[in-house]
Amino acid sequence: MRKICLFIIAFSFVCISAANAQYASQKNAANLIILKVMADYKMNDAEYINDIEALRENERFNKKLQKMLEATSNARSKDAKSERIDRILRKAGEDIDNVLNIR
Repeated sequence: MRKICLFIIAFSFVCISAANAQYASQKNAANLIILKVMADYKMNDAEYINDIEALRENERFNKKLQKMLEATSNARSKDAKSERIDRILRKAGEDIDNVLNIR
């Protein structure tokens, strides 16, 4: 009986840990989506639209962006630079979510 209780308790901890990991993963994904949607929305802001269009035409800027993308990785096992960029992006989405505070 004691072994069964210990097994149930251990199994409960494993299930709770898995649920927490899934929640954290979904929260990270939500923060990235918030960041992307808000960035897309702000890129259509009248204050920025002319400058954004000029940058889209700027060959030097586009090459710089391409080099930046090549320096990062979307692979599951990321290098330190890609991990840091992921943290920055997720934090930015979290900050936007906290500022707007819509629940």
